[in-house]
Amino acid sequence: MDETRQRQRYRHFTTITTRWHDNDLYGHVNNVIYYGFFDSAVNRLLVEHAGLDIHAGPVIALVVSSNCQYHASVAFPQPIEVGLAISRLGNSSVHYQLAVFREAHEQACATGNFVHVFVDRDSRRPTPIPSRLRQVLSDLLQD
Repeated sequence: MDETRQRQRYRHFTTITTRWHDNDLYGHVNNVIYYGFFDSAVNRLLVEHAGLDIHAGPVIALVVSSNCQYHASVAFPQPIEVGLAISRLGNSSVHYQLAVFREAHEQACATGNFVHVFVDRDSRRPTPIPSRLRQVLSDLLQD
């Protein structure tokens, strides 16, 4: 089995409630919604645990790359958990590994990755990841 689909690979989990309008005509969550799940999980971590001030802070995080592989479907009203781990932590960038799990399941329904580059809010030039953010991200590094 693909290691990226295993729950134990992930260090942090965010619970998300699927919504009625997430389903498409085929009766499952539409593929584009998974990117929203990933984005919400990452940004909740940064705001709630690492102190990123998305409204007025001097540093913001921009997505420069993302992808998703789909393994099994999810449908409203299933609650899901998004697993998150860090695969690489650079000076100004971070590579997240993400997975969508049905509640209490060990195999991911979808896996993907997401890359943020931290930039100065005004100049939009790369800047070192602030120390508090770096510490939270470091704690989630994969072995």
